[in-house]
Amino acid sequence: MSTQQHEAPVVVVGGGQAGLATSYHLSRLGVEHVVLDAAARAGDSWRHRWDSLRLFTPPRVDHLDGLDLGRRGRVPTKDEFADYLERYEREFGLPVRHGVRVTRLAADGAGFRLEASDGEHRAEAVVVAMSGLQVPRVPELADRLSPRIRTLHSTGYRNPSQLADGPVLVVGVGNSGAEIAVEAARDHETWLAGTEAGHLPFRIDGWFGRNLGTRVVAFVFRHVLTIDTPVGRRARPVLQSRADLLVRERPRDLRRAGIRRVPRIESVRDGLPVAADGTVLDVGTVVWCTGFRTGLEDWVDLPVLDEHGRVRQVRGVTDVPGLYTVGQDFQYAKASEQIPGVSRDARYVATRVAEELVGRPSPVG
Repeated sequence: MSTQQHEAPVVVVGGGQAGLATSYHLSRLGVEHVVLDAAARAGDSWRHRWDSLRLFTPPRVDHLDGLDLGRRGRVPTKDEFADYLERYEREFGLPVRHGVRVTRLAADGAGFRLEASDGEHRAEAVVVAMSGLQVPRVPELADRLSPRIRTLHSTGYRNPSQLADGPVLVVGVGNSGAEIAVEAARDHETWLAGTEAGHLPFRIDGWFGRNLGTRVVAFVFRHVLTIDTPVGRRARPVLQSRADLLVRERPRDLRRAGIRRVPRIESVRDGLPVAADGTVLDVGTVVWCTGFRTGLEDWVDLPVLDEHGRVRQVRGVTDVPGLYTVGQDFQYAKASEQIPGVSRDARYVATRVAEELVGRPSPVG
């Protein structure tokens, strides 16, 4: 049976906020393209996260270029933002093909070949529009835990009904770990393993946070912590190698919730997790909030990835002519992987794609 063939000048891989923002700007520039997205609907990566998740920033900044979120007041829930992404795709008639998973990206003469679940695609240019939060990372010692302990990664957690009887151990003190631990502590004895990288000096849900604090942080993330400033260049490798600051939950909140703290989990003894200080934790559930790997190494067959699986690039432009990226952590600024910052990167990359396509003949057709 022959493989179905598809051709387009530009293929965008990923239909989340990075892919939709890129598609919006390519469309405005008149660049013919297609977006390939493994999800069934726009916004599904948000819908499939835990039920109580809310965004950190208010509606005035939680939107992409061209379309406001359409509401004011409280911070949007993850489902409200997912619905916004679906509306964004529909509003601008973006050429997204859902349910199409790309399994290999390789060079093909002067262009690229993409192997996907719907056949083979050839393109002059490709934009990898995906964040680094793709493949859950779970430590090897998880396989040595007792089978009576229920284990799940934060990507599989929805609500406390999934937690087994008995104490709960949440591993990882990023924002996901802190919020899930606080929710679990309402009905379970809860342990939280690890050390936070710090926290914002103000309450993001308070008056100051909503009206002033988030504006200051957004300005710093968009305009100060960039690859164009000395402070941004110094901060970039540090920020890429550690967890983000706690935004909504703070160490004081964790104590008030009755959460017990232990250092990182280092080993397993008799099927039970053991912390670095020797504490053996007899728990019923372990929730791994231990981050992700990009997963790009699983399907990008081009010499553009660094040792961490990130695309080597400058403002989304790689050393491979015709290959671009949008949505990477600190691609241009600290805001690059966040909703308020992704549109700027998408606009820059779309402009570069359009300029390159005008200047060279098409290898397909």
